[in-house]
Amino acid sequence: MYEKQASRRDDNHLNQLASVGQIAAGIAHEIKNPLTAVKGFLQLLDEQYDKNYIEIAQKELENALDVLHNLLQVSKPDFENEAIVPIDITIELEALIQLFQDQFYRVKVHTDFRNPGQLIVGKKNLLKKALFNLIKNAIEAIPEEGIIHISQVAFHNFVKITIEDSGNGIPEDKLHMLGTPFFTTKVNGTGMGLTFVYSTMHQHNATINVESSETVGTKFTIIFPKKQDALAKKELALLDLNPTQSIKDFFALNREAFEKQLFTGAVKEKMDKIPPIKNINIIEDTHKLVDYIVDGEDHDIIDFAKSEGSIWAKQSLPFELKLELVQAVRRVVLEFLNNYKYSNNHSDTEQFDNLWKRIEELIDLYLIHLFERYSQLNEELIRTQKKIIEDLSVHILPVSHDIFILPLKGTIDILRSNFIRDELIEQIRALGIKTIIIDFSGVSTIKTNAFKQISLILDGVRMMGCQAIVTGLRPEVVKTMLSLEFSFENKATIKGSLQEAFYDLNILSNS
Repeated sequence: MYEKQASRRDDNHLNQLASVGQIAAGIAHEIKNPLTAVKGFLQLLDEQYDKNYIEIAQKELENALDVLHNLLQVSKPDFENEAIVPIDITIELEALIQLFQDQFYRVKVHTDFRNPGQLIVGKKNLLKKALFNLIKNAIEAIPEEGIIHISQVAFHNFVKITIEDSGNGIPEDKLHMLGTPFFTTKVNGTGMGLTFVYSTMHQHNATINVESSETVGTKFTIIFPKKQDALAKKELALLDLNPTQSIKDFFALNREAFEKQLFTGAVKEKMDKIPPIKNINIIEDTHKLVDYIVDGEDHDIIDFAKSEGSIWAKQSLPFELKLELVQAVRRVVLEFLNNYKYSNNHSDTEQFDNLWKRIEELIDLYLIHLFERYSQLNEELIRTQKKIIEDLSVHILPVSHDIFILPLKGTIDILRSNFIRDELIEQIRALGIKTIIIDFSGVSTIKTNAFKQISLILDGVRMMGCQAIVTGLRPEVVKTMLSLEFSFENKATIKGSLQEAFYDLNILSNS
């Protein structure tokens, strides 16, 4: 029973655990802000001295250091080299509960320990810290008064622990985010506590299930196996693969099996949603990544990560999809590595463990540089898009109470012409415009597919009871219109310049 539950939930756990790539995303968000503040106050100090600037800068640096400390606790905890020992989980839970006595006046803790004395195997201090975080979260989830139920029951092969609170609960659509670095439902939380919990439970081959309803409460169920041969990595299924002496040949020979194992279930469903895009072949790119991982060359991994980050950013593809895919690649690569070991009867455990560790490091290296490049380019694209939006802005300037000018500049394509249409029609009504002068003197190019849209804009202006005057058409624009046999003459009054239009409207004097 336990083995089946573990197998069903394994994929979900792997996606929830903190990869270095996800931690890198958290670093970029959580540390960039305080460091930017420090930089700003240092610039102010360079201009004028103010003691408050130093105090604020110091506080922001402390915030950044706190975030780094929490990250290190998850990625490389102090208990990394702690010995694996038998643990009476009931005794540890009872001791932890007593640490929260100062909250007992408002939170009642009910316990139901049915099978005390049952032992699990693990790192005692690491587990105690994880369970402490869960109980602490349960107490903090209760805003005023409430109840926490903590239970323990043992079965033949496993021990089950539940921690249930009557707190605020978690929205259903956010449950899958639990354990992700920097995701939190607390106002001042960082999410690193639960990341640590998920990471610790994964190391102990434990499964976590979360049930929650808003305003009702949250229930964590943790299942520990009683016997474990190794805590460093999960037991992976043996597959029907072709054995080879070389690990590189092993992955090459079993390429189709790898692809079939990877692109199944939820991974396939999500990847199928990505539309066909030039320069992106997810299957081929995944095999390239695996080849680089197996080759073990850092520079190849870094170059490929930067290339992939650039492409995904330019195509505006969601980074979380890429993360999920890489996590799935990690799982299947390690499954194949395990199969490679048994198919070749490797007896050198240390050598195999070093290979396992090296592959994990290369995947983490890929994630770090993938995110850095994606984030960098994404920021550049946002700045570019902001400039485009500024260029698209429609500035309608008043000349009199019912005469207005729309000066255009740059290039007009179908996207921009649609933007002009919507804004202009709205403003004609809102401002009571009777005459609109559309000045093209600042327009360098009009894309071929935009001429029809401009013609429709002029139709719309007339339908709103407004007169349109077109001025400043450049010779190159007129030549393009002639080649297309296109004209605005039946839709608007054409004037050579803005000054000429002003004369005709008696806005300027000819004298």
